[in-house]
Amino acid sequence: VRNGLDDLLNELVKGRDLVARNADYANFRDYAFDMLGRVDYTAEDCYNFHESIAQEIVPLVKGFHSERKTKMQLEVLKPYDLAVDPEGNEALAPFKTAGELLEKSVEVFKRVDPYFGDCLSTMNTMGHLDLASKPGKAPGGYNYPLYEIGVPFIFMNAVGTQRDMVTMMHEGGHAVHSFLTRDLPITSFKSCPSEVAELASMAMELLSMDHWDVFYSNPEDLKRAKKDHLQDLLSVLPWIATVDEFQHWLYLNPEHPVEARTAKWISLGEKYSSGMVDWSDYPEAQATSWQKQLHIYEVPFYYIEYGMAQLGAIAVYRNYRQNPEKAIQQYKDALSLGYTKSIGEIYKTAGIAFDFSQSYVRELADFIRAELKALD
Repeated sequence: VRNGLDDLLNELVKGRDLVARNADYANFRDYAFDMLGRVDYTAEDCYNFHESIAQEIVPLVKGFHSERKTKMQLEVLKPYDLAVDPEGNEALAPFKTAGELLEKSVEVFKRVDPYFGDCLSTMNTMGHLDLASKPGKAPGGYNYPLYEIGVPFIFMNAVGTQRDMVTMMHEGGHAVHSFLTRDLPITSFKSCPSEVAELASMAMELLSMDHWDVFYSNPEDLKRAKKDHLQDLLSVLPWIATVDEFQHWLYLNPEHPVEARTAKWISLGEKYSSGMVDWSDYPEAQATSWQKQLHIYEVPFYYIEYGMAQLGAIAVYRNYRQNPEKAIQQYKDALSLGYTKSIGEIYKTAGIAFDFSQSYVRELADFIRAELKALD
């Protein structure tokens, strides 16, 4: 379906460019920024994000891939070699049933902050948790805010994996956010942009990590779970930067032919890749890998928010490492603001910066590097 997807994007780029020009914008990128309500940062900030990730995070990912190559005793890494445990271990299994997932998640949240545990317990009492996978159930997982009563609903498809456990921590962060904003007087105040909403959820993943022993009694499994999570959250940042920079190029060059688009994607792949993975057997798959990212088709320019929030979550976790009680209070204070303040002010309340400079990203990268070293 490669050609069909290329044709579809051709139509979308052409149509979106026309919409923007009819609205007196120079290009669809500028139109999209206004459409998305991006009043707290500019396209230049996005470019700073791209470069900071390329300079500070990509070298870390290269190190992960080098370590993997050594452990797997391979001369070259193929794309599929990134999808297995490098030491051949069985998949992590933090729980067996949805009931066990809930019970242990409540315990973890209580240890982080008693209020967080109470939030999950309240949702359980009210029947606002649908966690187990079952035949005929829709896929996915999310926290759905119910603004009128202020008690959200979590939907997911848990089957006992590490990813399921992290998803519960993530959606639980969204749920806590819903509870903390429930008394704001205007519903719109409770609906936050993704740069803030995902800060709540991604930070909770990290804040909960010190208590994952609730799920893993085996110290080696616990260490492995933490290391895998830290490596995963860093490894996705170059992909986010690639997708975002690609979209800037698409809409600043709306007349581009498919061949130029493919060449641009390949060049970006070289910029943001570790250089350790050999795609030579799969050149077409590499050239069209952008086609798997539905955001490019359905919600243009909506994606970098997750990278911004991930950096913020790392900063929250760094604060937690230095002063747990203060960091948790700042986290709660920030989430309680809902969208009554700017993104920058909310981040400042959390004790962190809404900053994509190379120096700041380097600080965060160095922190995670130290955390990983402590797990070796």
